[in-house]
Order: sequence, then structure tokens, then C-alpha cells
Amino acid sequence: MGDVRGFLKHDRQIPKRRSVPVRLRDWHEVYEPFRETDLRTQASRCMDCGIPFCNHGCPLGNLIPEWNDLVYQDHWRDAIERLHATNNFPEFTGRLCPAPCETSCVLGINEPAVTIKQVEVGIVDRAWDEGWITPVLAEERTGRHVAIIGSGPAGLAAAQQLTRAGHDVVVFERADRIGGLLRYGIPEFKMEKRHLNRRLAQMEAEGTEFRTNTMVGVDLPVAELLSDYDAVVLACGATRSRDLPIPGRDLDGIMQAMEFLPWGNKVQEGDLDRSPVSAEGKHVIIIGGGDTGADCLGTVHRQGAASVRQFEIMPRPGDDRPEANPWPTWPVIYRVSSAHEEGGERRFAINTEEFLGEDGHLTSIRTHEVEQVMVDGHPTFERIDGTDREFEVDLVLLAMGFTGPEANELTEGLGVKLDGRGNVARGVDFSTSVDGVYVCGDMGRGQSLIVWAIAEGRACAAAVDERLMGSTTLPSPVAPTTAPLR
Repeated sequence: MGDVRGFLKHDRQIPKRRSVPVRLRDWHEVYEPFRETDLRTQASRCMDCGIPFCNHGCPLGNLIPEWNDLVYQDHWRDAIERLHATNNFPEFTGRLCPAPCETSCVLGINEPAVTIKQVEVGIVDRAWDEGWITPVLAEERTGRHVAIIGSGPAGLAAAQQLTRAGHDVVVFERADRIGGLLRYGIPEFKMEKRHLNRRLAQMEAEGTEFRTNTMVGVDLPVAELLSDYDAVVLACGATRSRDLPIPGRDLDGIMQAMEFLPWGNKVQEGDLDRSPVSAEGKHVIIIGGGDTGADCLGTVHRQGAASVRQFEIMPRPGDDRPEANPWPTWPVIYRVSSAHEEGGERRFAINTEEFLGEDGHLTSIRTHEVEQVMVDGHPTFERIDGTDREFEVDLVLLAMGFTGPEANELTEGLGVKLDGRGNVARGVDFSTSVDGVYVCGDMGRGQSLIVWAIAEGRACAAAVDERLMGSTTLPSPVAPTTAPLR
């Protein structure tokens, strides 16, 4: 490393967030710019640790020590080359990934970890600003045709890899814009869509074709899909939201998060002047304590909610790693996102038992506190007597995660088999039970991280290329976690 004592001389530092009163007045990203000198200082904290566990903590196998050193040495153009060697979209992961690389950083054993995620996004943002990121054109065309169904991070990664390998790639998307959850699930304050748009422009210049407003299985028959393309990649995500089937669920004023969040993005795209479902002046309760719940929280703050509470059935995590959760595993600890910093009340170990209303409209919810206990080795939740309570509410947003891909005309028309969890079953080469049809990302893996989606998209592309050409030079960073049910 360039400065072998950097981690001894410098403390961890990340960009400051814009003040809450200021950022709640707009939808721009919450972080202030980070000076290049500060970023190079942070890169110098990367240790000459011998075995870089950060590489293994990252599903993409990012070459983190290499590009940290290149940034410290002021070799930025070389740094983006090393970063792009393993990651098609570092501007996405640098903003949205929870950074398992940092939690497996060797320095993180007894000191704050290296700011890997910030260095990553600093490299790619500078590369865009300098004009170093340009279309990568295939040296020759293969004449093979590949259809990608779904334009989230897995589908986009597979599409870019296969296009660069020389195949004719068409990405089908049922929404009106390309991007999947990147477009309509991630609020603007977490990632401004200009980052997505310029990457899509690069992909189009490389030769990838995008077709929106196309529901495969309806607008494009499955038989036509299979006859027109040499290979098909399913990358439709795990979009089946977990529901809360308790009394009163049919009242007006209860929505899934993914029914609510896209409206805010459509307003920012200029499609609408105002969201048809707004939290303005309302008492809001968000059920679910994960990232999607935080996205809802930041959104309702900006819409001017009168009050916001976020409920989580799990107990509040501790501030430090528990002994049963040692380095380099992902630590289950208490985290405060930018949205939590902006306000609202967080309540843990609480269960919602009934929605209450008048004339068909939601007015309140009934809850009780719970204690997590283990029964036959499995966690369950027991009611705590005397903790019953009602909360006034006008809008409830369900953000309890996703249970797998939707069953629709595409999956039923193809006849792909499912695994025991309801995901599309697959083999070690990402193939499904239907010849020539592959699956990657959350549709085969289940709800997961953006970095896993990109990694699987890259690996699936290598498998498809090998099938079509007999061999491949595309990298394959990961293998799927499940095998098909044949």
C-alpha cells in the first residue's frame, strides 16, 4: 500500500449529510460533496492486511485494496478500470449497497472500517465527470439473440455483459421506464435518477435495445419469445409483497410500500404534479423496519406528514456486535438511516393485530408488544399482557419485505418449476427447468441485495454466453444458491 501507516494516522470519515430542514425541502441526495483530498486520505486507511476479507465480503469480488491504493496514488483512471473489472454499476452500489465489504474489513476487527463504499462512489462519479466512461463496443457480432425479462440491476448487468460479448440483446420491461426498483422503488433522495439515465444511455450506445410497456406473456406471447430468441433470461425480481392479513385489512388507507413509493418517483420524473396518494397532513404508520420502510419514511417526511411511526416486530438490536455475530459476518446492530434522522418514532417488538375504521376508512390500529422466544430452535413472538394499545392513523404503509416472484402469464406460460420457497428453481449454470431459459437475481435467489443482483446478472450472462458459443471469456463471480426441481 502507498501509506502503510494510514490506518494509524487517520480516523474514518464520511461525507456529512445536508441539514434536515434543508434536505426536507427537496428530493436531492442527502449527502454533501466529499473533497478529493479527504477521499484519498480515507483510501490510505486500507491496510496491507495480507488476506483482504473485503474481497470475499463483496459478492462481486471487487478488487478493493487495488482501487483504494490507486486512489491514494492519484491514479483515478486506473482506479475506474479496476472497479469496472468486477462491477458494471458502481454508481448504484456506491449509493445503495449496505456494504458487506466494510463489515468484513480487517481493520474493522478493532477500529472503524475503511470507507470502501465512499471511495467506490467517488471513483465512478469522477470517471463520469471526466468523460472516461464511454460505450464499450463488441469487437464482432455473433448473430445470436437474447431476451432479458426485467430491467432491474440483475437484468441490466446480464444485458450489458451479453451485449459486450457481441449478442443482440433486448430488455423487456412492463413499466413505462427502464430500471425496475432502481427507477420506481428507490426514492430520489437515495439515488437521483440521472445516475441511472446516463448508464442506460451508455448501454443503448453499446447496442442493448430496451422495450418498455411490454408484459411478456400478454403483449408478447411466450411461444413467440421462445421462437424468436436463442436464450431467455428471467430477471423480474421478487415483487410479491408480504401482506398482513388481519381484521380490517380491506379498509381504505392501507397500502403496500411498492404501491406507494412509485408515485413519488413519478412526480420527480415530471409525470405528475402531485402524488395521488400523499401523506401530506396525515398520521402515518409504517409497518416494517427495513430499507423499504426507511424509503417510505423519507418519502412521507418530504410529503409533509403530520406524524410518522415505524413499527418493527423484532426486538431493538444492540449498538455493538453480539458475541454470536462475530467479524467478518454481517453485524445485526442498531442503525440510523438518513430517513430516521429526519424524524418519526421507531417502535420495536410491537405487533399489529387489527385495523380499525369507520365507513370503510382506516382510523386507527390495535397493537400489543411482544417478546421473542425460541421454540424448538425457531424464533416466535409471544404477547406481553397489559401492553394493548391503539394508535390513531390515516395511512398505513406495509413494508414487510417480499416473498418471491409473482405468478403470472410469463412464469405460467413458460412452465418453469419453482423451488420450495416459491422462487424460480435453477441449476448451477442458472438454467431453469425449461431449455434455453435462465434466471438470475431475486427471481431465483429471493429478496436480496443490489450487489447480489449485479453479481448474479454477470454470472448468468457468462453461462448464457457459454451455451451460445461453446465457451466464454465473461467473468462469473458467483454460483446460484439453489438447484432446480427436475
